[in-house]
Amino acid sequence: MARLNNKICVVTGAAQGIGKAIATAFQNEGATVIVTDIDEALGARTAVEIGARFEKLDVRSEADWQHLEKAMPVVDVVVNNAGITGFESGAVAHDPEHARLEDWHAVHQVNLDGTFLGCRYAIRAMKQAGAGSIINISSRSGLVGIPLAAAYASSKAAVRNHSKSVALYCAQQGWTIRCNSIHPAAILTPMWEPMLGTGPERELRMKALVADTPLKRFGSPEEVAAVAVMLASDEAAYMTGTEINIDGGLLAGSAATPK
Repeated sequence: MARLNNKICVVTGAAQGIGKAIATAFQNEGATVIVTDIDEALGARTAVEIGARFEKLDVRSEADWQHLEKAMPVVDVVVNNAGITGFESGAVAHDPEHARLEDWHAVHQVNLDGTFLGCRYAIRAMKQAGAGSIINISSRSGLVGIPLAAAYASSKAAVRNHSKSVALYCAQQGWTIRCNSIHPAAILTPMWEPMLGTGPERELRMKALVADTPLKRFGSPEEVAAVAVMLASDEAAYMTGTEINIDGGLLAGSAATPK
């Protein structure tokens, strides 16, 4: 039997990258999947490709979430995956000294406000049944400082903490609505493409970017999706308020031989 049979699953930012991999894995495990994204054309194309349903969703918009609540008043799994780094439009100062307040806010509006609204929607859509799984995609950057991407690191740290608050709140209410966070590090998604390029130096750039990772490679979106499937399934019924790192051993410490 497929692990997510009869489960209705909403995935945000699912048009590409990690979100698309999660939506695909859920679909393959028997779920009814709702692909959501701010990019209507790409999101709709992804939904057709994997056999899912598409709903346009700007995670920053309370009105969009209210529309989704009317369209999907009952769900079993919500994955709050939509996120930005702040560098999507090119080089922008995101260090603690030079970052502009509007750039700081823009990252937090998507990554943190979007997750807050997604968790609120999930609780309302799950509490009638008193059960469900909320999966928030944080980051390795939410566990350590990132000097040149301070807004991103701050937003992902807040996602980590809010996941625990949601988990405890739901448990207090007597619901088995679980909330957990996943913390990927270097996962090879379209976000990395501008840095990697397509020329003969691409392979060297890739190696340099994962030089400090003990497993010496990028992770794949499918490896993150495998963990999301487990957290969405009934196999993880005793897991809530938990964080799972997918980082090739990066946070375990140094792989260098002590001298």
